[in-house]
Amino acid sequence: MNEMQLKYGCNPNQKPSRVFMESGSLPFEVICGKPGYINLLDALNGWQLVKELKKAAGLPAAASFKHVSPAGAAVGLPLSDTLKKIYFVDDVELTPLANAYARARGADRMSSFGDFIALSDECDKATALLIKKEVSDGVIAPAYSDEALEILKAKKNGNYNIIKIDENYIPAEIECKQVFGVTFEQGRNELDINDELLSNIVTDNKSLSEEAKRDLKIALITLKYTQSNSVCYVKDGQAIGIGAGQQSRIHCTRLAGNKADIWWLRQAPQVLSLQFVDGIKRADRDNAIDVYISDEYMDVLADGVWEKTFKIKPDVFTKEEQRAWLDKNTDVALGSDAFFPFGDNIERAKKSGVTVIAQPGGSIRDDNVIGTCNKYNIAMAFTGIRLFHH
Repeated sequence: MNEMQLKYGCNPNQKPSRVFMESGSLPFEVICGKPGYINLLDALNGWQLVKELKKAAGLPAAASFKHVSPAGAAVGLPLSDTLKKIYFVDDVELTPLANAYARARGADRMSSFGDFIALSDECDKATALLIKKEVSDGVIAPAYSDEALEILKAKKNGNYNIIKIDENYIPAEIECKQVFGVTFEQGRNELDINDELLSNIVTDNKSLSEEAKRDLKIALITLKYTQSNSVCYVKDGQAIGIGAGQQSRIHCTRLAGNKADIWWLRQAPQVLSLQFVDGIKRADRDNAIDVYISDEYMDVLADGVWEKTFKIKPDVFTKEEQRAWLDKNTDVALGSDAFFPFGDNIERAKKSGVTVIAQPGGSIRDDNVIGTCNKYNIAMAFTGIRLFHH
């Protein structure tokens, strides 16, 4: 099949809509469901991301995509007991692929709500059982076990989007798209993100552990498929904060840093000890945690609506307590898809535990950025490569 008709494009008023190949067949098969225009954009971008993550890390990989940017991306490292608890997978069996998906889905649960999932390997039963519990639009993978298919086909009353990608498909070297009737053409971004890109360390601190290199590569690969401008924080094999599509570099750094902070705050004793009312939905629980961490919790207390969420009224998690907990986070890697123009980005990154950075370099203020890194003993590599994606 070289063409598939879609219900509509990005919006319901954009008709007709289809995906097609100029020559040859589409490189994927829709096993179940009727994916839409944005679903397929997320699926195909997500597949490229996880395929590269697996190659770079040598581990199964997963991504959670929303609106053509990843909300989460990770490789299949084992989960600590704390991460199992905050990802709500402490009562299930986990395989390496399931670990990757739990990490990708769990890092930013609010952004991942209603996502499209990408898996680097055959979807197994353990991963399908995790997907079954979450609100998502669909999944793309190179294969599915019989047990996994049975589980996924029952989701959404049999309408869940299940896509099988041809893992051997190689796209043409030249890609095209149209904007306002004008055709744009460029060579595909086939840059291989590897250790060599991290060899030009420009700071006084020249030390990059193997774990740091792995996390920096994960950050850069994630940025390669994130709408620019973009910045990505990574720790222990998973993206913990992604700032996408901002016009200002510092706003990317702040947005991603705030997400990374929320991820870390969810592991604080004050959050882990929250007692929710019986039967609360996952999305309501996630929203409640977000409110509890934010300034809005004071309003919830004042309005007396906390009883709808918590069995016992939680004490306020003060800003001083939050800062003390955030200061315990360290060994975070940071990637940027273009150069940092000012040292303020480094100042913000330091607040979220960043100790290693990879960015292209090339700003007229590189000396200021390097000096700020040196002030905090941060190791920074200049890759010389920009990773814009639009």
